[in-house]
This record gives sequence, structure tokens and C-alpha cells, in this order.
Amino acid sequence: MEDGEDVRPAALPAVRGRNSIGLKLIYGVGSMAFGIKDNGFQTILLLFYNQVVGLPPALVGLAIMIALAADSIMDPVIGEISDNLRTPLGRRHPLMYAAALPLGLSYLLLWNPPHAAQGVQFVYLVGISIVVRTFVSLYEAPSQALAPELSTDYAERTSLMSYRAVFQWFGGLLIYALAFLVFLTPDAAHKVGQLNPEGYKRYGLAAGALMTISILVSALGTQRRVKTFVQPPARRRSLGLVLTEVRQTLSNRSYLMLLGANFFAAAATGLGLSMNLYFYTYLWGLSSQQIAAFVLPSIVAALAGAVLARLVTGRSKRGATVVLFIVGLCVTNAPMLLRLCGLFLPNGHPWLFPTLLISSGLGLAPMIAGSILGASMIADVVEDSQLKTGRRSEGLFFAGATFIQKATSGVGIFLSSLMLMAIHFPAQAASGHASIPPQMIRGLVLIYLPTVVVLFAICLAWLAGYRITRETHDASLRLLAEEAAEGLATIPRI
Repeated sequence: MEDGEDVRPAALPAVRGRNSIGLKLIYGVGSMAFGIKDNGFQTILLLFYNQVVGLPPALVGLAIMIALAADSIMDPVIGEISDNLRTPLGRRHPLMYAAALPLGLSYLLLWNPPHAAQGVQFVYLVGISIVVRTFVSLYEAPSQALAPELSTDYAERTSLMSYRAVFQWFGGLLIYALAFLVFLTPDAAHKVGQLNPEGYKRYGLAAGALMTISILVSALGTQRRVKTFVQPPARRRSLGLVLTEVRQTLSNRSYLMLLGANFFAAAATGLGLSMNLYFYTYLWGLSSQQIAAFVLPSIVAALAGAVLARLVTGRSKRGATVVLFIVGLCVTNAPMLLRLCGLFLPNGHPWLFPTLLISSGLGLAPMIAGSILGASMIADVVEDSQLKTGRRSEGLFFAGATFIQKATSGVGIFLSSLMLMAIHFPAQAASGHASIPPQMIRGLVLIYLPTVVVLFAICLAWLAGYRITRETHDASLRLLAEEAAEGLATIPRI
């Protein structure tokens, strides 16, 4: 058998229509692991290493960006392995099983840094961040890659990604609520709960355990569907052939446009999530119990976003995503803009907290719906690419998506650290809103708002280059089915 010879037994997965609700629930539950990890990185990691451990924000941001650079190498490798692995358990599931326990353990270690010099703590943060993010990819990329194999239907893929999004948000919000209600609580030495170092250790243990359990439940629950999936061809593959295939796959125009759009959307989202805890604490003066209450509108928003994404799928997921992002951006940032103009409720006002809760939920729902459509659009690229290359490369495509998802926290933390440096925000600041000068917080908002707007504007510009619609997707499926019937799908396109 020569390099490049393709002996694929089928051009498309055996299952093309709808899946049962039970299977979707099992499939979705695994995304809790990514949600837990991402919530921790986005919401409390910078605050923990800056305000509790004492690392300058520049070093925290640099550490995460170094880990993100490592992701850019590891994620495509994991995706390529996932696409071409041949085992009795399938090509995705062995990687998913292998990630479960190491991910939980490494996440626990992230929140238990050594009591050492600043340089040692920096190196520790870099190393453990790379380990955590690598094991996240080892599960998340193969898991997401199951979606195009579970169904080729244009709308059903949005449904599958909706279940993933709901559980991803549920996992993150569950551990977020536990963090602020159970673990990060005030004590005699720490009047502000989110500055209590012991709470982070208990948080890490609970979060790591939940991550491992969710991965194993989902992997075991979807194992039986492996028999319906496309199997990779049995062939010898040189390094040159691998690089050629990766280049061909990742040069798909619609995929590149979508990847660029998702990157800038992720950067804006990550920036917002990384700064939220600072704004909650120092701009709005909220307690840890009030901060925990934001879980409620977020859960409602996740459910509403999942439903909204399915309702607006229509003929063009791209067009719906543009509208959803614009609406979400405006609603989410309205309170801060109004505060700058002196038109918003003052801190301590009885209606301030409920107003913030409502605006948070209303703004988050369309953002979540847009991100679901973005993931569904990546699944639709699979058949478009297959027509050009003769290969199904779900793992490689979703490895790129996983990298972008992780960039949400990486770029968000990096940009947040730059903003904090720009206003000279102190490390290990004294507890509470009153200890930070109001002009410093105002300066932070003045930098933050235009940055988020610019990032989303760039995102929408990239998204304009995505060309796959319901009609083009259905046409690709018809052509692939015809090729399969004529035996042309086994002809290599190298």
C-alpha cells in the first residue's frame, strides 16, 4: 500500500438525521470539563495569581500567552492524531479516556502554587498551564469532532452544539457558584472572600474531580456510536504527506475566515470575562454572595441561547451570528457606558444589583447563541473540505476550534493584564471597592469599552468571508453521496 492511498469504506457517516435526546445529553455533559476549566481561567485565575499569590499582572498575562503559544503546536498534532488513529475503540475515544484523570489532577495543582520566589511561581504557572491546556485539548478536540459524525444535517448540528454549550456553561457556572458560595468565603483574616487563599485549594479539588467525572461519563456514553462513524484508511503516512494534508485541510477559505472571526470574538469574550471580577469587586462594589448570584441569569441565558441558536439557524448561520453578536455587545456593556455618562444607578442603590443581573442575562443569551452557531459552522466545513481533499478531517478542524476556545482565556488574561498595567492597578490591593481610587476604575472602563468594540468589529469583518449556507451544505452532501455511489470517494486527492 502506497503513501496517500485511500481505502475509506464510506464517504459519509452512517447517521445523517436526528439523534435521541438521551444521546445529546450524554454527548453534551462532557463539555462540562472545558466549561469548568475555562471559567476558572477566565474569571478567577488572574485575580488569584495577582491579588492572592502576588504575581504582577504582566507576568500572569505572559505566562498564559506562553501556554497559548504551546497550544498552537499541540492542538493541530492532537487533531491530526484523532483523525487518523485506528483502534478497536475508534479514533476519538482513546484520547478522550486518556485525558480524564490527568486533566483533573493538573487542574488541582494549578491552584496550589509553591510558596517560593516570584520567578519560581512564574515558571510554575507557565508549566502547569501548558499541562492543563494540553489535556483539555486531548479531550475537547476529539469530543467536538464527534458532532459532524453524529449527524450531517445542517440544523441537527446546531442542536448538538447547543447541548454542548448548555453543559459547558452549566459546568462553569456550577463551579463558579460553589467557589463564591462555599469555597471563597470571608474569614477573620480575609474580609473579601475572593481574596481567601485556602478557598482556592478546595475549589481546585472539587473542580478537578468534576472534570474527570464528566469526561468519563460522556466518553463511555458515546462509545457505542463508534460503529456508525467513518474509519480512517489503512495506509503508511510519511511526515511530508502529513504536512501536505494538514496544509490542504487548513487552507479551506471558509474555515480560515471562521477561525479568524472566532479568534477575535474569543479575545473580546475572554477580556470581558477576565475583567468581570474586577468590575464586580471594584466598580460595582459587590460582595462575594452577590457575585455568585450572577450564576442564575447566566444559566437562564445559556438555556435561552441554546434555544435561540436553533430558532435562527435558517438559511445562513453567518447572518444570524452577526445580528446576535451586535445585540449582545450593546446590551452587555450598556451599564458601564451609562455609568461613564453619569446616568446609571450609584453603588449601594437597592436597584443596582437586580439591574445588573437582568442586563447580564439579556446580553449573554445572544452571545451564547452566536458562539453555538460558530461551532455549528465549523462542523459544516467538514463536507466542504471533503469535496476538495477526499478526507474527513473533523479532528483537525475542531483542534483549531479548541485552540480558539482556549484563546478566550489566554488572550483575555493577557489583554486584561495590559489594561491593569496601564492604570497601575496595585497587586494584592486592599480589600473592597473603597480602597481603589474612582478615577483608576474609570480609566479601566475607558480602556476596556473601546477595546471590546474594536475586537468584535474585526470579528464581524472576518466572518463576512464565510460562504457556507444551508443550500451549499446540502449540495456538498449530494455530491459526496454521488461519489460514494460511483466509487469515486476512494480516489485520493493529493
